[in-house]
Amino acid sequence: MSVPALSINNLHKSFGPAHIIRGVTLDIEPGERHAIIGPNGAGKSTLFNLISGGYHPSSGSIKLRGEEIGGMKPFKINRKGLSRSFQVSNIFSNMTVRENVRCGVLYSMGYGYGFWRNVGNLHDVQRKTAEILESVDLLDKAQLPAALLPYADQRTLEIAITIAGGADVIMLDEPTAGMSHSETERAVALIKQATEGKTLLIVEHDMGVVFNMADRISVLVYGEIIATDKPMAIRGNEKVREAYLGDEADAIEGDAA
Repeated sequence: MSVPALSINNLHKSFGPAHIIRGVTLDIEPGERHAIIGPNGAGKSTLFNLISGGYHPSSGSIKLRGEEIGGMKPFKINRKGLSRSFQVSNIFSNMTVRENVRCGVLYSMGYGYGFWRNVGNLHDVQRKTAEILESVDLLDKAQLPAALLPYADQRTLEIAITIAGGADVIMLDEPTAGMSHSETERAVALIKQATEGKTLLIVEHDMGVVFNMADRISVLVYGEIIATDKPMAIRGNEKVREAYLGDEADAIEGDAA
């Protein structure tokens, strides 16, 4: 039996008297695309911050490929192979698209930071950067300042930066938020391609995206996971319908018919 890519056991997080995460237990298998859904205030962002090191757990365990990471600093977790994006675009707006991605590639290839190094001479870095930009369809915009990209492309660039570090566990926080229908379709296709063979954990409010992309879905309500299953089973789960999906599940079924 394989070791889960990510294993969460009886995880709790409180802020003073407010108990936000209430005993979450979840295993995510290597190569799985797993979605976390739930109403606003359910604790999804808190859970993401706990996993990626933004918050320390009040109690419980978070393991990355069997190694405890709960309470570890974010940069250390990243170096162990877990990378995440954020709800709000988190890019270097004054740098070019290529330079944004190249920053992540440098560390993933073991170069680190060197003030006097001419990165233009690092052909392996340049090649890997170009490969990532091509995989997310941004190679033709590589020389543009990131601030000049349209919103959807900025979100795409953030995904590229997230995967540039070479992590095999990728966490995306609402990657299609604010996108049009056509932009969302393009983003989903790019995410699938760019994360092929990696483990993906995604928080997303667009149920069309979730049911299109996820192998399994966990439903978080008031800090507790009330169900984890394959998309079809989640869609038909009466407890989930009552707590969150409601008529939206019927709409998704209608779209798929």
